[in-house]
Amino acid sequence: QVQLVESGGGSVQSGGSLTLSCAASGFTLSNYTMTWLRRPPGKGFEWVASTSSSGVTSYGDVVGGRFTMSRDNAKNTLYLQLDHLRPEDTAMYYCAAQGGMCFAEAIRKRLQQAAFDSWGQGTQVTVSS
Repeated sequence: QVQLVESGGGSVQSGGSLTLSCAASGFTLSNYTMTWLRRPPGKGFEWVASTSSSGVTSYGDVVGGRFTMSRDNAKNTLYLQLDHLRPEDTAMYYCAAQGGMCFAEAIRKRLQQAAFDSWGQGTQVTVSS
């Protein structure tokens, strides 16, 4: 069974840090483009970052040099390090997998929900001022 499970969210003050994890089962995430998306309350999805099967990573404008995406192939787990958090980073954070396309196409379709093969259930990040 293909499954993605996020964890690591929580409540922090502005300027704080969190590390989100996304554990994959039923497939090898290094064979896919893996993406972090977020959905702030009352808003649509925002693209945070994506990493290709070869390890190339691209970040969305919302990151502003504050977040770092990484992958541990041995643990089949994806990570998102969130530093210098701001109240506007408050959102549900999701990891998702895209297969069957090159990295450039995956980036172009980064906000098309139908372009993803699998989604996690999300983990909530709340940043207070």
